[in-house]
Amino acid sequence: MELIHNGTIVNENLAKRGFIVVNGGFIARVGEGDAPQELIEVCDTVTDVQGAYIIPGVIDDHVHMREPGLTHKATIASESRAAVAGGITSFMDMPNVKPTTTTVEAINDKMERAAQSSLANYSFYIGATNDNMDQLRAADYSRVCGVKAFMGSSTGGMLVNDAAALRRIFSETKAVVAVHCEDEDIIARNRQALVDERGDDLPVTMHTAIRSEEACYKSTKRAVDLARECGTRLHVLHVSTAKELGLFKQGDKKITCEACVGHLWFSDKDYDRLGNRIKVNPSIKTEADREALRRAVASGLISVVATDHAPHLLSEKEGNCITAASGMPMAQFLLPTMMELVEQGVFSVETVVERLCHAPARVFGIDRRGFLRAGYYADIAIVKRTEEPHMVTDDDVLSLCQWTPLTGTQLHHSVVMTYVNGHRAWDNGSVNEEINSRPLKFVRK
Repeated sequence: MELIHNGTIVNENLAKRGFIVVNGGFIARVGEGDAPQELIEVCDTVTDVQGAYIIPGVIDDHVHMREPGLTHKATIASESRAAVAGGITSFMDMPNVKPTTTTVEAINDKMERAAQSSLANYSFYIGATNDNMDQLRAADYSRVCGVKAFMGSSTGGMLVNDAAALRRIFSETKAVVAVHCEDEDIIARNRQALVDERGDDLPVTMHTAIRSEEACYKSTKRAVDLARECGTRLHVLHVSTAKELGLFKQGDKKITCEACVGHLWFSDKDYDRLGNRIKVNPSIKTEADREALRRAVASGLISVVATDHAPHLLSEKEGNCITAASGMPMAQFLLPTMMELVEQGVFSVETVVERLCHAPARVFGIDRRGFLRAGYYADIAIVKRTEEPHMVTDDDVLSLCQWTPLTGTQLHHSVVMTYVNGHRAWDNGSVNEEINSRPLKFVRK
């Protein structure tokens, strides 16, 4: 039995001094104030966190672990190491790998791989295609987090572009349908117009002109309209524009949306400094878009903040706007970056915990995770404000790709400990390689 005490517990919109007792992989007790002396005496391990924040483990609903088939970029083992170092205790992985995760057999294969190598708890989306409705019907949604539908092409070539197939997916799926929304015709038209005008060696600053506000809005509107017509439990991933926000309703539990930390941190003005390191799909947009997204996260219109953790080798990020790979690794830095926005007064720490921990658990119906409650799994992150800010460099990166778009950024908070099912997976700069993760379970209402 372990006592974690002398910290500020941030949970369910409250931040107060308190303590937690962990026993057998679960939270046995959450208490306010100082831990009683008699409790200290009976615990096998007593951990004094010296005023740090004690929060639920982060649940990242949007990662690309690259396994199988793309393991030169990343593996479940390598990226789960980076995840726990950043306070992420559970992740949901995307299907655009090789072979794509579009069958029940492929889901089972990934589950087996994760059981052998993941330091964080895990689940996997089953990918939708124009012709795999039989597989979507057969999936076990008590352990499969949802269906991923690419309504715009991105890495992996899984575009769903058949209207009848999309309607079947939206009307028949009995779980969360998570969508990547960008209109492919608009993207193609924008790209061709720029190539005709400037040639095909376009700078990365043109990425936002190609994957434009119009492309995002038209596709997201189509998804939201279809979901309302079909009664779909829809989750729109990585919303990137202010215009899209008008499609969502405050407090709507049927149609929800996510922002990714990259769109909350960067703007198109950062292309000149960071180049292809911040080339992602959908593209990083304007400062005005970023500010609108931040306001929507603060208000709760955007319910979930995630990473879209998408590692590539730096060599694959070379090239121009068309040829350079899109995606960036962010799992290790999601929580520290969001805490930096707390430092800047953009969010409260309670809001960060709501969007990173509580909301993903609610949106997906995750069994006994995302909150600090007695009887819940002991997924916990300890986050401390450092006396001096830390300047991030590529040398800090645990992801296999060994780089970060945050190089040169000063962060005032660090994750000092991460508990996965009561097991200390990250401890003051060291990864514990012993696997104590479990597959996520989902309670569908």
